[in-house]
Amino acid sequence: MTPDLTTTYLGLKLKHPIIASASPMTQTLDGVRKLEDAGVAAIVMHSLFEEQLLQEAAELHFATLQGTESYAEAQSYFPEPEQFLLGPEEYLKLLWKAKQMIGVPVIASLNGCTGGGWVEYARKMEDAGADALELNIYYLPTDPQMSSEQIEQNYLDVLRAVKSQVRIPVALKLSPYFSNLAYMARRLDEAGADALVLFNRFYQPDLDIDNLEVWPHVELSSSTEIRLALRWIAILYGNLRCNLAATTGIHTAKDVFKMMMAGADAAMMLSAIYQHGLGHIKSVLEDMERWMEIHEYESVLQMRGSMSQMSVLDPSAYERANYMKTLQSFRPVV
Repeated sequence: MTPDLTTTYLGLKLKHPIIASASPMTQTLDGVRKLEDAGVAAIVMHSLFEEQLLQEAAELHFATLQGTESYAEAQSYFPEPEQFLLGPEEYLKLLWKAKQMIGVPVIASLNGCTGGGWVEYARKMEDAGADALELNIYYLPTDPQMSSEQIEQNYLDVLRAVKSQVRIPVALKLSPYFSNLAYMARRLDEAGADALVLFNRFYQPDLDIDNLEVWPHVELSSSTEIRLALRWIAILYGNLRCNLAATTGIHTAKDVFKMMMAGADAAMMLSAIYQHGLGHIKSVLEDMERWMEIHEYESVLQMRGSMSQMSVLDPSAYERANYMKTLQSFRPVV
């Protein structure tokens, strides 16, 4: 019997746990079609950034005010810019066309860091046909006067603002940089998050010392980077009502299984596709079926949470005790 790879994420029945992460690949219909043909279970569209929407609103404001003093009727000719918000229509058109063209769920993506009026654009994404929304709060606090409480409240405010605009499920993509991630996850769960995606991979700048410039540098992930998300998914599993999704470092069938056993409902893949090509997805799925047959697993749901903190014999393995054991057991080669 062929193992059952199906899972449920954001209320969506998926044929397997592998979801294509937001990327430049989903900026075109051709890219979206190729990802579906390659076998992904769902697609997260590339992100629409808060800055894009605010820039367009500013440009519109400027355009509508030009020449308004030149004749008496002009000021009443255009609507007030504060009363509406026009975002990149190309994104909505692409989203709508993608939904008409492919059969797997399409998850729209909003990337921002404030609770301004831009969140109303979530409703336009829903109207364009998005099955769900991934909210990527990419926020790196650098103000020494801002407390951790203020930062956390900002996340909650943005989530609640978006949830007030849509009926579709909303996933929140988090960074690991909270004073108490477990507490923050619980607050977001209580505030209505339908899923948490762990973790956002902040791109770190590099320095070009020859030209004295700060250089934005992108490096693809490796399987070793799954460990941070794996640990926290294992700790959070069973303590939240919302779904959990893993991202960053998902390259192999074993990576997917580790995340499922920790407690994830889905695993998001991107770097592996760029490194190995679209055919890699099929290879991973074949490896998953083969491994499950060998180890006599009937379904991926059977393994979900089986190695979470609440399920393993030694729960301290996910905490400080494991840190001490690891350091004491390490023997460097000299």
